[in-house]
Amino acid sequence: MPFENLIGGTWTAGTEVIVNRNPSDMTDTVGEYAVATDAQIDEAIAAAKAALPGWSDTPPQLRVDLLNAVADRLDAEREPLGELLAREEGKIRADGIAEVARSAQFFRYFAGEALRIGGYIGPSVRPDVRVSVMRRPIGVVGLICPWNFPIAIPAWKTAPALAYGNTVVFKPSEWTPAMGYALARIVHECGAPDGVFNLVMGDGRVGHRMAASPDIAGISFTGSAAVGRKVIAEVAARGGKVQAELGGKNPLVVLDDADIDNAVECAVNGAFFQTGQRCTASSRLVVTHGILGLFTEALVARMKTLTIGPALASSTVIGPVINEAQLDKDRQYVEIGRAEDGAVVAAELHPDFNEPQGHYFGPVLFANTSNTMRINREEIFGPVASIIPVADYDEALAVANDTPYGLSAGICTRSLKYAQDFLLKSEAGINTVNLPTAGVDYHIPFGGRKGSAYGAKEHGMAAHEFYTDTRTGYMLPL
Repeated sequence: MPFENLIGGTWTAGTEVIVNRNPSDMTDTVGEYAVATDAQIDEAIAAAKAALPGWSDTPPQLRVDLLNAVADRLDAEREPLGELLAREEGKIRADGIAEVARSAQFFRYFAGEALRIGGYIGPSVRPDVRVSVMRRPIGVVGLICPWNFPIAIPAWKTAPALAYGNTVVFKPSEWTPAMGYALARIVHECGAPDGVFNLVMGDGRVGHRMAASPDIAGISFTGSAAVGRKVIAEVAARGGKVQAELGGKNPLVVLDDADIDNAVECAVNGAFFQTGQRCTASSRLVVTHGILGLFTEALVARMKTLTIGPALASSTVIGPVINEAQLDKDRQYVEIGRAEDGAVVAAELHPDFNEPQGHYFGPVLFANTSNTMRINREEIFGPVASIIPVADYDEALAVANDTPYGLSAGICTRSLKYAQDFLLKSEAGINTVNLPTAGVDYHIPFGGRKGSAYGAKEHGMAAHEFYTDTRTGYMLPL
């Protein structure tokens, strides 16, 4: 029986289903998930709108209790949910379990924030006038989420939305509906009032209808730049609020004085872990000449230790990519790289087993590339990285910043001077020193610059900028 959409507190069947298959083995069906019709999307939005007055005025302790209950359930179910995530999305079991645990952290953090919404009361510049500034929920919010972090990203959007008194219409990716359904089930079973949290599953048609609805006050979107720009235009055209995270083409700078072992681990983690399917992945390795040969040799040797295999196999380090379309895209970009002048394949891994019917694509490393090549300009979203040789720190910084994106960037160096200068002058929203470019904390603002983002940042103290509006009041004492 298909898993259903959650609309106004009721599980609701659709007229079509998504057949969800395991990318490690396409003969394994994870489940069938109901596709929301246009009428059902409108019903979900109407249910969220009807529930808004009651939820926005609910005492914050009730919101605290709900979010803590969701966090407790995610923690309690992290192993079976982590396995389901691995089976559905293709990241290894350990990463799936860790993602569920991280999702619980978002709910627990924002449970505390529900009591710290804050405001301001003070004097006006006018005699005897008092000023108050309060933060209030923006209204119904639509959450459009991708497949690569199929429960963490919904969690980091849902938790602040509910904590600040908004109601939610949530669309998971059509490639990972199982994790979206799991989150909706837990929120519902933990006692969310009817209509406060709604789940509508399906493809881009669902997100388009949400973005166009005048009854949705704001859309929080994570996904590709091409789709994101359409969502931004749709929401802005009707005067809605929009927040968008749109990917990256992230550099990792390796200077001559870097700790070679640490630099290699940063590169391998950032470029290849989770099959390179992270918006913060470091696909451009910008390396100075003095360490170039040693770094390349050590990186190739480390790559050869990576085991490619099914997501649930205990020995697997690199699982499959999400679907056939992504597999084809990865293959096409490797051929593009091979055809570009000067680029050479330094390492290319393949599964060393009789693979089942899965979407396997081993890590690929290009050497002797330039920053003008397509493989260094366009987001591939797979385990493909390029080494870009540079003369010194100044050239490395210039190359790192020479991209239309600006999400994440890193540097490996023992120089405090260069580390501090990089943190100051890098044009990315997130910057690391001697750490992978992928990996962020739940209580710290997350988001990019330039073509990587639009609107307010996510996570931590920054979340209230999107999920609340200010109400300013002036009052002459009665």
